[in-house]
Order: sequence, then C-alpha cells, then structure tokens
Amino acid sequence: MSKREVLARLRDAIVNLDIDGVKNAAREALETGLTPYEAIMEGMAKGMEVVGQKYEAGEYFLAELIMAGETMKEGLSVLEPHMKAGDMKHIGRVVIGTVEGDLHDIGKNVVVTLLTASGFEVIDLGVDVSAEKFVEAVKQYNPDIVAMSALLTTTMVNMAKVIKALEEAGVRSKVKVIVGGAPLTEEYARQIGADAYGRDAVEGVNICKKWASKK
Repeated sequence: MSKREVLARLRDAIVNLDIDGVKNAAREALETGLTPYEAIMEGMAKGMEVVGQKYEAGEYFLAELIMAGETMKEGLSVLEPHMKAGDMKHIGRVVIGTVEGDLHDIGKNVVVTLLTASGFEVIDLGVDVSAEKFVEAVKQYNPDIVAMSALLTTTMVNMAKVIKALEEAGVRSKVKVIVGGAPLTEEYARQIGADAYGRDAVEGVNICKKWASKK
C-alpha cells in the first residue's frame, strides 16, 4: 500500500469515527515508512478538518465531534510511542481550562483535540481553574493563546477575573485570549476584554489557527 493510500485511510477513519480502522491505519503508516508526524498532520488532522466542516454544515453534531476526538486519541496512542522529542513541529502553544467553579469539560476537551490535530501544543489545566492558576501557567509555559471555557452564567464572570489577573501580573499583552461556552456572547467577550469569542469548538480553533498564521 502506498503512503498516499495509508494517509487517505487515516483521514477516512477519523471522518467515519472508526476506532479500529484508525489504529490499523496508524500501524500501516509506520510499516510504510511514514513518520508519526506525517501520519498525524497529513492523515488524521485532515480527517478532523473534514469533521469540522461537517459539523459547520450541520451534518455532524457535538456527539460526532466528541467521537472523532476519541478516534483521534486511539490513533495517537499507536503513533506517539514512536515519536522522538522534537518530531512535532507546533504552530503555537495554547493554555486552556474551564474557569473556577465550573466542572464542565466536554466542550473544552473537544477544543483540545481539535487544537492538537491542528498542530498546536496544548497545556490543558482541566476544570475549576482559578485566575491564579491561569497566571502561573502563562508565566511557566509562555503560551501564544489563553483559552477559557464556561458553561454556566454563574461561572462566566470568572473569565473577567482571569483577564484582570493577567493584566495585574503584567502578562496580558503577551497572549491572545479566546473565550467560549454556551452562555457567552460576542458582546460579553468584548466587555471583559477578550480578543475573541468562539461560538463553538470549530470556530474557536479556526480563530486560533488564523492567529498562528500571522505570527
């Protein structure tokens, strides 16, 4: 089987949410001499792009986005042991977390998967993340982007606290801030001083990709 055929199989396995298929194709990729990086970026990431397009077109829904993420993880589990340090060429670094008081992580996890598939290095702080933790992470990891998620109207106010804490720590100007989650609006994002609002995971990741291309 040619490298091109294997990459097409990796892409299609992601699009078809085929966990067994992606693991088999990942093994075939290694056997045909593709590097793990090529298999990820030229195969699976292309599949995630198609999934994102289907989601935007209303053909796929959140359940399919989540399942595509799980499929991607299974493919990565085959490829990652064969990756050497420095193999992955990242297009940017993102610190992400669900804000303090909020334990919802489904949307955030989808964003993490899509960002990883797009070539970002992602530092996932998890859920219930305080403003102090966001500031510490920015100082420690020096990211290009800070991404925050909230699913409750009662917790989205904590996004403003994070931005204020970044300003007080003198690091706000070093990062782009994007926010997302069900109760948010474009207007609210502007009001709290965020650089962008992602209506959903796909749009949010597309904004991050635009920012990375202008670096």
